[in-house]
Amino acid sequence: MKLLIQLILYCLLFTGMVKYAVRGGALDGLYFYPKPVQERAIEIGLVTRETIAEKRRNFMILFYLVMLTVLLLIIGLWNRIDSFKTAYLQALLFLEVMNWYDGIVIDRLWVGHSKFWIIPGTEDLPFVQTWKQVLKKRCILSLIWVAGAAIVGGLVVIISILLK
Repeated sequence: MKLLIQLILYCLLFTGMVKYAVRGGALDGLYFYPKPVQERAIEIGLVTRETIAEKRRNFMILFYLVMLTVLLLIIGLWNRIDSFKTAYLQALLFLEVMNWYDGIVIDRLWVGHSKFWIIPGTEDLPFVQTWKQVLKKRCILSLIWVAGAAIVGGLVVIISILLK
């Protein structure tokens, strides 16, 4: 039950981070969109390539730092895990749930069913991933998170050793 609550809180944090990224409107998160949408927004003068790149860089640095830090706190401090195997398995669970949550809840449901994400002047361009695209991307990321979980597991063990 505790893990389920933690997973829900982690996904809520993920949602909060996305909401933070677009706090000034969908245009703030243009880097989430497919290239044709980005190119149209640039073409019609809504934004520059440099602005997209800067917002992406700034957000992604913050996003990865926050999500990694919270994951380390959950596994290492809240769950008091100090073995690599258990830390690895918990990290893998959190990262995989986050991965599929992003594809299904964020991309397909929230972005796919909210007018908030429509950028004026790009209405004719598809910006919501198809189910086929979601499945392909999430399967690839699932493989990447197998390695990512090992990094998190290693960090949890190192931190637990340093805190003893």
